[in-house]
Amino acid sequence: MKKFLIIANWKLNGNFNFIDKNINLIKEKINNSLYFCNLSIAPPYVYLNYINNLLKKTSISLTAQNVDIHIKGSFTGEISIKMLKDVGVKYVIIGHSERRLFHNENNNFVSKKFFLIKKYGLIPILCLGETEEQKKNNQAEKIVIKQINDIIENNNIDILNKIIIAYEPVWAIGSGKNANIDEIQKIVLFIKNYLISLNTKIVENIYFIYGGSVNNSNIDIFFKKNIINGFLIGKASLEAEKFISLIKKTKKYLVN
Repeated sequence: MKKFLIIANWKLNGNFNFIDKNINLIKEKINNSLYFCNLSIAPPYVYLNYINNLLKKTSISLTAQNVDIHIKGSFTGEISIKMLKDVGVKYVIIGHSERRLFHNENNNFVSKKFFLIKKYGLIPILCLGETEEQKKNNQAEKIVIKQINDIIENNNIDILNKIIIAYEPVWAIGSGKNANIDEIQKIVLFIKNYLISLNTKIVENIYFIYGGSVNNSNIDIFFKKNIINGFLIGKASLEAEKFISLIKKTKKYLVN
């Protein structure tokens, strides 16, 4: 059975005071009781090393929000996969809708990042999802398969082994809207069945998590059907007390 995974994506938020308060509170309140799930924090780049030091002697891991396609050189403002590995990062988020939208990152660009993450032994969190217009036009399945196929075509099916796929409908990100559980189940099962059609065993080694305005008031719906292995949480992870409450609420469903 896959251990439930919760990733806190802080996006462009935080400072040293925020970090000290949140990390210390998390360590104090739940670090010793995290046997039921894996927890990872995804802060802005400049705080990765600082937080890595704070997380030592804990079970909490570190996630990077992005990575460049180059290893080194004249690429002002970029961060390489080697640098991320050097500061203790375990997971790397790629293909997030905000990167695709605001930084014009296409599937081919995401595929290059995916390859580098795997090559250097870190774990990619590949974000897939459709826009509201695509959803209205019944294109959700077509979109997520295209996003996956570009990874496979530029590499091979085996590169999907031991990765994380985050289904995050673009229209739900930061909107307060949440997909109906039946809609989520439909897309996640579609992705799983598609991958099984390519390789019958590959799905066994893939985590399927959900991101899209997950919070304390709606996490219950995700446990009504056993279809996901975790959450990618944005806004709801920025207030330590509420985030801790969310984790504790998750525990009630996972621990009998």
